[in-house]
Amino acid sequence: MTCWYEGPLAAFDTETTGVDVESDRIVSAAIVVQDAAGSRPRVSRWLVNPGVPVPAGATEVHGLTDEHLQRNGRWPAPVMEEIARLLGEQAAAGRPLVVMNAPFDLTLLDRELRRHRASALGRYMESSSLCVLDPRVLDKHLDRYRKGRRTLTDLCAHYEVELEGAHDAAADAQASLDVVRAVGRRFASRLERLSPAELHTLQAVWHAAQARGLQAWFARSGNPETVDPAWPMRTELREAA
Repeated sequence: MTCWYEGPLAAFDTETTGVDVESDRIVSAAIVVQDAAGSRPRVSRWLVNPGVPVPAGATEVHGLTDEHLQRNGRWPAPVMEEIARLLGEQAAAGRPLVVMNAPFDLTLLDRELRRHRASALGRYMESSSLCVLDPRVLDKHLDRYRKGRRTLTDLCAHYEVELEGAHDAAADAQASLDVVRAVGRRFASRLERLSPAELHTLQAVWHAAQARGLQAWFARSGNPETVDPAWPMRTELREAA
């Protein structure tokens, strides 16, 4: 029987105007679907004119300028609908969804849907819930004592996954998917008996524990930042900007 990490997976990633899930906007997104490890992926891409200025710092990260997005990007409302519907199709097909740092991308998509479609991401999952695999949560739990950063670039280096064109949504989605497969193989003795649905439930527990640990470290350091323990999507909702 094929283990889940060798079977069908999808991956989702975004590039944005910033890091505030309540007020920042999606400027590009991608969903990558792969039927089996090593098979040719199917890639869906979106470029969005967010309707707000893109800060210079964000452009430095992903290279997308106001001028380029205004000229080539689509309006957000139909794009968010298309993304949510395709994610709903992955859930209905029982295909696990890989999302690096899921509470960021999924929450931001939910807020964009509320802003532009007067809806929520959950509405597109009415028949089946998303089963999420987050390489950041998995790696931090399974190799918790390893020192160093755990960005996607760091994880790719550690698990010997090729990442071409970092901060391109499609490239990052593919790399995240490949990292999850690599994590599965490296920790097969601990993961192969677990289903993706069981892992989804466990990751919520693991992420909460990781958040508590980070919050405690912030407190000891005198850092006032708060860490949300919710996973795979933040539940707190302020009025969408």
